[in-house]
Parts: sequence; structure tokens; C-alpha cells
Amino acid sequence: MTDLDPFTGLLDYPMYVVTAEADGERAGCLVGFASQCSIQPARFMVWLSRANRTYRVAKHAERLAVHLLRRDQHRLALLFGGETGDRTDKFTDVPWHPGPGGSPILDEAPAWFVGRVESRIDGGDHVGFLLAPEAAQDLAGGHATLLTLDDTHDITPGHPAN
Repeated sequence: MTDLDPFTGLLDYPMYVVTAEADGERAGCLVGFASQCSIQPARFMVWLSRANRTYRVAKHAERLAVHLLRRDQHRLALLFGGETGDRTDKFTDVPWHPGPGGSPILDEAPAWFVGRVESRIDGGDHVGFLLAPEAAQDLAGGHATLLTLDDTHDITPGHPAN
């Protein structure tokens, strides 16, 4: 097996908070594996670790919400990346509201979208969720310095990455 670290170690991509709701349960986690994957029709792929509680809720969800964070929102990144929903209700002290299909929308996020889950793809230790956007909002007016991978190296994951 080829080690990909020499390549991926050079990347500094945006980080996202992905939230899900299914069967009365809410969950959310910090995600680095995500990207737009089609222009027409618009599609976005989010990869969730099988070890993560958010994955267990998302596999039953019809929609997922994908949030961008600003670089100065380290507290939210730490909560959604460093805590596990197995022990902590991450939504207790975070302002949020239900979005389309009940998807939890973080009020402090500068931008978000909700996508209908079109398919789930086995990617090994992560599962890809192909999302068809249904609603989106940019509260920052296109002017936000986004949180990236380099900003989160100090966060110890709530679960192992795989």
C-alpha cells in the first residue's frame, strides 16, 4: 500500500461541521473530507467516519447540513471535532434551529447548506454521502476567512479517525 501522507500533508482544505437528524436524534461532527463534485446538477460529497456517532445518525437521515466556520470559531471546531456525541450533547450550549427536513442548522455558522442524501458510498473507514443541495445561506456576504485543516491540528478527535 502506498503512503499518501507526502501528498496530503501539503493540503490545507476547509473544515466543515456536518449535522444530521434522524429518528429524533441529532448529531454533528467536524469534517475535512468534503467537496463539491458536480456543477450541473450541483452535488457535494461528505465523508463520515464509521467510528463517529454522526455517521450512525446520518445513515438514517434523509438530509445533512454542511456548515462552514470562520477561522475565529475554534470553540465550535473544538466542540464538534474534539467531543464525541456518545458522551456529549453538542447542541446543548450552541444556538441552532431546525432547517429543511429537521436538519440542525448552527446559527453561528457564516454559511451553510442542506442537501438531500442521494446515495451512500463505501470508501473504507469512511462512508461518502452524496448530497443534492436543497437550501443554502451565506450570512457572511461572501467575506469570511474560513477555518482550515491547519487551524485544527491542536484538536484531538473525539473518536479515532478510523
